[in-house]
Amino acid sequence: MIRKPRLLRRLACALLLVALPGPLLAQTTAPAKPAGPDVPSADPPEITPATKASIDTGLKFLASTQNRDGSWRSRGANGGYPVAMTSLCGLALLSSGSTPTQGPYARQISSALTFLLKSARRDGLIAQVEEESHCMHGHGFAMLFLAQCLGVEEDPQRMAQIRLALQRAIELTARSQSAAGGWLYTPDSGGDEGSVTVTQVQGMRAARNAGLAVPKRVIDNAMSYIEKSTNADGGIRYQVTDSGPSRPAISAAAVVCYFNAGLYDDPRAKKAAQFVDEQLSPANTQSARYFGHYFYAHLYMAQVKYLLGGQQWQDYFSGMRQRLIESQSKDDGSWDGDHVGPTYGTAIALIILQLPYKALPIMQR
Repeated sequence: MIRKPRLLRRLACALLLVALPGPLLAQTTAPAKPAGPDVPSADPPEITPATKASIDTGLKFLASTQNRDGSWRSRGANGGYPVAMTSLCGLALLSSGSTPTQGPYARQISSALTFLLKSARRDGLIAQVEEESHCMHGHGFAMLFLAQCLGVEEDPQRMAQIRLALQRAIELTARSQSAAGGWLYTPDSGGDEGSVTVTQVQGMRAARNAGLAVPKRVIDNAMSYIEKSTNADGGIRYQVTDSGPSRPAISAAAVVCYFNAGLYDDPRAKKAAQFVDEQLSPANTQSARYFGHYFYAHLYMAQVKYLLGGQQWQDYFSGMRQRLIESQSKDDGSWDGDHVGPTYGTAIALIILQLPYKALPIMQR
């Protein structure tokens, strides 16, 4: 026979659990295991079983190809680019929901974080010696990755290291901005072009979102550079001083910069988004591939559509998802990205396919 005091204590405990806020309750209880094949999937509706299988094999490919020092390097013909490749692969693994301390890919993310922190110099540049002649793309991607790690790293000492590396990186980027407001391939070049510029802008936006100080004038001058590089068709050309055609890949990245700044209704953003839509629709096979930067373009195009949401996102993702699943290597689960190689292609494909998981703060509206 159960005594009343014990019964009352059990009832009180049950009521307390019901009253607990969701996040606290989630931390104190293990997630329920599926009971069988008829249990609905916990994945977002866009993640079909085929998509899930594609993602899993791609993640395993990245995990199996990481170097012992925590880096990844391109296996393409134009160099290793370890900082850029490690940052992109790290972002792909973060996109799965793992962090530097938790999840099935925690060890790989933590190792990548260690490599990038060791690559961060006192002057602020994040680069290895082998990529010094073409380092600013990697520097921007590294800022992006480090900023995403700052909110999920649990070790106070590591958090302080990330914060210091980011603050120095921001200062380096600010010092190396050209008179026109952009950036080129090295911090001391004094020149500028569109793809490096948008990489710096997104990296700084991510850092600012993570709580670091970013000079407003630097962002304003960079956005002015993008505006001055806009052609009549709404697209963005290679350089502000260039009179050439609009580049679909740079244009998609520029739209993301507008959106990251909250300028969803800016007429220039809307016109650039329309140009990008015409050029990069997954159904438009010919125009989507002629410019040679297909994966880079869709890294940003996917963000544009995801941030817009609604039917635009659904239509884009359903087509892009199918194309990526069909083009994935059946041998090792990789994607061969443009002329850069499978490390690059796999990282970008996984970032796109995992956008529905909402794991990267910079890619949320």
